Amino acid sequence: MLWLVIIVSAYFLFAIVTLGDRYLLLGPPNAKTYAFYVGLLGGLALFLIPFVGFLIPVWSQILLALAAGAIFLLAQFIYFTGLENFEASRIVPAIGGLLPLFVFSLVFFFFGEEMLSFWGILAFVFLLIGSILITLEKGKAITIKSFQIAVLAAFLFALSFVLTKFVYLAQPFWSGFIWMRIGGLLAAFCFLLTKEIKKEIFGKKRSFQKKTGSIFILNQALGGAAFILQNWAIALVPLGFLAFINALEGTKYIFLLLSASLISLRFPKALKEKISKEIISQKIIAILLLIVGLIILAIT
Repeated sequence: MLWLVIIVSAYFLFAIVTLGDRYLLLGPPNAKTYAFYVGLLGGLALFLIPFVGFLIPVWSQILLALAAGAIFLLAQFIYFTGLENFEASRIVPAIGGLLPLFVFSLVFFFFGEEMLSFWGILAFVFLLIGSILITLEKGKAITIKSFQIAVLAAFLFALSFVLTKFVYLAQPFWSGFIWMRIGGLLAAFCFLLTKEIKKEIFGKKRSFQKKTGSIFILNQALGGAAFILQNWAIALVPLGFLAFINALEGTKYIFLLLSASLISLRFPKALKEKISKEIISQKIIAILLLIVGLIILAIT
């Protein structure tokens, strides 16, 4: 169960990154530019090549890894577009609910024999419901357009996760990781084909102010560490449990809730979070469901 400890640690870091994303996406840059910089910074993995025993596999494995990295960046772009155009409370719960289901469906499609036990399915259900419930907000029903964005983002994320697992089944961790980041880097360069991105990156207008740029770099450094941990968990987790990587994302919102509460105490105007007895009750129920799911998963 080492993968379980690793993925929960990854979601702790992702919670901090989410707070940074909320701040950065309140203004420029737009989703395309943000995705471009994310892919560009992912290319820093190339500097690991002299230190990690980088391998050049057969062409089919190279193409698979490049595709996994490119699809992941595309999924991020769709996700950032959703955050840019719709409230997070309309997008995040839908993606959180659909993503594990898509992953489970894709794994079943490719490996029908990889089935969960009764207790595994029960833990999955608890974690999935808890993950959705902790992100839901009353009066924030998802619209058709936001749902379409959520479905597309969730499917692309799920496809990238399954392809990533394929990569790690055939390649050593660091080699596969670097090839996928190359795929993301190549996809990021495709954004340069649009005039909008060229103007923002190479024009006089800066995508980030000095202070914002520092926050972005720090945020991406934490995100990079979280992403490595998440990929390590994907490499370690049994194929039949791959969907749990996504179902466990509810733990990120536990950390996010705690972090946002602490920040709000120190800086009341920094994050506008609505608090009521109903919301607190909902969050507590969600956390309890997540805890029960974790316990079942840990002991089975």
